[in-house]
Amino acid sequence: MACESTPVVGIIMGSQSDMAAMEPCMAQLDEFGVPYEVVVASAHRKPAQVHEWASTAAGRGIRVIVAAAGKAAHLGGVVAAYTPCPVIAVPMKTSDLGGLDSLLSMVQMPSGVPVACVAINGAKNAAILAVQMLGTGCDEARQKIVDFKAAMAEA
Repeated sequence: MACESTPVVGIIMGSQSDMAAMEPCMAQLDEFGVPYEVVVASAHRKPAQVHEWASTAAGRGIRVIVAAAGKAAHLGGVVAAYTPCPVIAVPMKTSDLGGLDSLLSMVQMPSGVPVACVAINGAKNAAILAVQMLGTGCDEARQKIVDFKAAMAEA
C-alpha cells in the first residue's frame, strides 16, 4: 500500500518445503502492493524462534499474520497464543492424508485462541483475507478489495 513501507502482513511457515505452496500468497500481496515479511520456523523444531517472532510482530508493525504448516500444523495456534494480531492459517497438503490432518489441526483451536482458516493450500485466499482485515481500518486496503472483486465480476 502506498501509505505503508514497513511490512504489515507477516507470513510464517513451518518448513522451507512450504515456500512453493505459499508463493500465491506472496504474489497476491505483491499485486495489492501490501508489504510483508516472510520467516520459516517450525512450532516443533524452533519453538523459541516462533515465540520471539510472534510476540514481537505487533511491535514491528505487523497487523495480520498468515501461518502455513502441514501434518500436526500447530504453527497457527502457537503464533496466535503469542500475538494480539489476527492469524490466518493455511493448511498444507500432505502426502499422508492430503492435508485433512493439517486442516483439522488448525480449526480445532481452544476457546480464547482463535485462528481463521482457509482451504488446504489456500495461500491466495489467505492474502485476500489478510487485505480484507487490513481494510477494516484502512480505506486504501478496502478499495483494493473492492477493485479486486469488481475485476473478478468482469472476467
